[in-house]
Amino acid sequence: MKELRVGLIGTGAIGREHIKRLCEKVHGVRLVAVTDKFPESARAAAAPYGVRVEPDEQALLSAADIDAVVVTSSSAAHEAAVLGAVARGKPAFCEKPLADTAAGCLRIVEAEQKAGKRLVQVGFMRRYDKGYREIKAILESGRLGAPLIVHCAHRLPAMDDEGFTAAMQVTDGIIHEIDILHWLVDDVYTTVQVSYPRRARASRGVQADPQVAVIRTARGLYLEVESFFNCGFAYDIQCEVVCDEGTVRLPDPPAAPVRHAGRREAALEMSWMGRFLDAYDTELQDWADALLTDGVPRGPSAWDGYVAAVTADACIRSQQSGREEPVGLPVQPAFYR
Repeated sequence: MKELRVGLIGTGAIGREHIKRLCEKVHGVRLVAVTDKFPESARAAAAPYGVRVEPDEQALLSAADIDAVVVTSSSAAHEAAVLGAVARGKPAFCEKPLADTAAGCLRIVEAEQKAGKRLVQVGFMRRYDKGYREIKAILESGRLGAPLIVHCAHRLPAMDDEGFTAAMQVTDGIIHEIDILHWLVDDVYTTVQVSYPRRARASRGVQADPQVAVIRTARGLYLEVESFFNCGFAYDIQCEVVCDEGTVRLPDPPAAPVRHAGRREAALEMSWMGRFLDAYDTELQDWADALLTDGVPRGPSAWDGYVAAVTADACIRSQQSGREEPVGLPVQPAFYR
């Protein structure tokens, strides 16, 4: 295959970003068609690039001139779109979450195994961030010894409280740490506990902010995740791994340091999109390259999406019970090893 012909489902904010990315940055790809449940949104997104608008998801999935699909629709619509692609033998890149329930993720895992080859990649873009990849390489080298503790922070400057729930702080926030830590330490999650410190002054309404999740693993690691959605000062992502013989820490995105009027300062990132812009570009290029060379994706799998969903469910149970809760993951199928 010399060119990957792609259809995209869902032309909301992240969908429009990926349309631009596929048309302007990713090599070896031609965006053929888009669709959305709001036709005017699809037409507006397609117009600048002259791509076709399909009337619905089924028409796009069935189109003979589409080799692979990018799913950027609402979370509740992911499962049906991905299952439709798998049923047609077409690779699907799906933005997280893979499905809006763990049961839905499992149905995709089972369908993919029945199809007999990997077809699904989940959009956990942090695995493509340069800093996280440097940490992964250092841990795998073994020179720091075994990892013991991981300290993480996921901070946003502000979150509109209206309609935002404590559970959404897991599904929209902590789930990123759930996946990236699973990849970094390569261990099985056993239990989780979510606790609430004193509520931040900027947190209003029903929002319980900040939250701290502690994940324990089969090898005895202690993974601590601070989730603070109203920190006020920046979009701030931190990660430090404490090992037997040293530590390794995620670098802050570089910014030009300023010395002026007796002060030293540097700008901080205020947007998740800006912070992980390069990672988004790299993951879609890697997805396309893998399909063009090997015919199968090599990024985060449907199983990774299922692990994240099951662990997130355990976090939400802990929010409600106030106790440590079992994660309860089954043994990873050989298909995904």
